[in-house]
Amino acid sequence: MATRLYVGNLPYQATQDELEELFSQAGTVVSVSIITDRDTGRSKGFGFVEMEDDSAGDAAIQRFNGYMLAQRALVVNEARPREERSPRSGSGSGFGRSGGGNGGNRDNRRSDSRGSFGREGNRRDRY
Repeated sequence: MATRLYVGNLPYQATQDELEELFSQAGTVVSVSIITDRDTGRSKGFGFVEMEDDSAGDAAIQRFNGYMLAQRALVVNEARPREERSPRSGSGSGFGRSGGGNGGNRDNRRSDSRGSFGREGNRRDRY
């Protein structure tokens, strides 16, 4: 059975090919994925390597946990199952707020394009 390994503290420049080459020293690599930020495409500094069997996974943990790669000590351990997340909803306004923010009582505002106080900006014309 394949063993999925978490690889943390990766240099941001590390590639999937480099990880596959490195971990193949401990056994057969089934897959490699480096996690990237969806907006920037930049590495988040961690990834996953799937080894063909448990003995290859154990050998990789022993060999590469603490291994220096581009002056960074790798953290390698068996990956935990992904936790269930509740689906995200809403418009992304953040902090549980619901839109708005323009202030004032909207019922008292004029709906035409003459501005807040009427034709010439004279407040008395409004009353």
